[in-house]
Amino acid sequence: MRALQIAATGMSAQQMRVEVISNNLANMNTTGYNARRAEFADLHYQQLTRAGSINAADGTQIPTGVQLGLGVRPASISMNVQQGALTQTGGDLDFAIEGNGFFEVTLPSGASAYTRDGGLKRSGDGLIVTSDGHGVVPDITIPADARAISVNAAGEVYAYFNDQTQPQLLGQFSLAGFTNVKGLEAIGSNLFLETPASGPALVGTPGTDGLGTLRQGYLENSSVDAVREITQLIEAQRGYELNAKVITAADQMLGATTQIR
Repeated sequence: MRALQIAATGMSAQQMRVEVISNNLANMNTTGYNARRAEFADLHYQQLTRAGSINAADGTQIPTGVQLGLGVRPASISMNVQQGALTQTGGDLDFAIEGNGFFEVTLPSGASAYTRDGGLKRSGDGLIVTSDGHGVVPDITIPADARAISVNAAGEVYAYFNDQTQPQLLGQFSLAGFTNVKGLEAIGSNLFLETPASGPALVGTPGTDGLGTLRQGYLENSSVDAVREITQLIEAQRGYELNAKVITAADQMLGATTQIR
C-alpha cells in the first residue's frame, strides 16, 4: 500500500523541520545568526491516466486524469537574510554591520571565510582577530601603548596615544558582499564559505557599493523570532502526528485485508 511510504516521507519531512527549528532556537542568542527555514517539494507522480488522453470507450478527451502523488521531499534549508536588532555593548572591538556585508577572516588553512559576528578581540601581538583567533582581513595591529581606539562608519581605525593630540590611522576595515547570500556554505563558528551558488566575494569599503556601515560598541543579535519558531514547532508536531495516524490507518486496512477468507 502506497499510503505507508507516502506517510513515511511526510514524517521524515516534519522531523527535518523540527530539527531546523531546534537549531534556530538553540542559536537565538548567537551573534549575527540568521534563522533557517526548511522548504519542501512534492515527489514525482504516477500518471495512472494522463490528462488530455482520449477515452477509448467514446473518444472524448479526459479533462483531469489520474495523477497519484508519492509524498514529499526536502527542497532546501534556506537562510532568512534579515538584519538582527543591535545591542549596545560599549566594547571598543565590538562592531555591528548595519546593512549588507560580511567581515572577511583568514582560516588556519589560508582560505577565506566570512562572518557577521563583529565581537572581535586583540591577540597577544595586537592583531585584531575573531573570538576563535582568526585574523580579520585586512590585518590591523593595535599598538600596545594605544590608550583607546575609534572606528567610524566607513571602517577607519584610529588609535589615541597619551603623547599625541591627534589620533593615528591604523587601517580600514573592508566588507565582502555576495550576489546570493543564501548560497553561502555555513561551517559553524558563525563562519561561511564562498560557493559557486553564492558567487565570488565583492570586497569594498563600508558604505559603498551596496555594503553596510560599521557601528562601534554594538553587536547584531540573532534574527530568530522565538514566538514564530514555537508556533512552527507546534505545526510540525501536529503534522508528524497526522502522518503517523495515516500509517496506523493503512496498517489496520492491510490487517483487515489479510483477515478476509
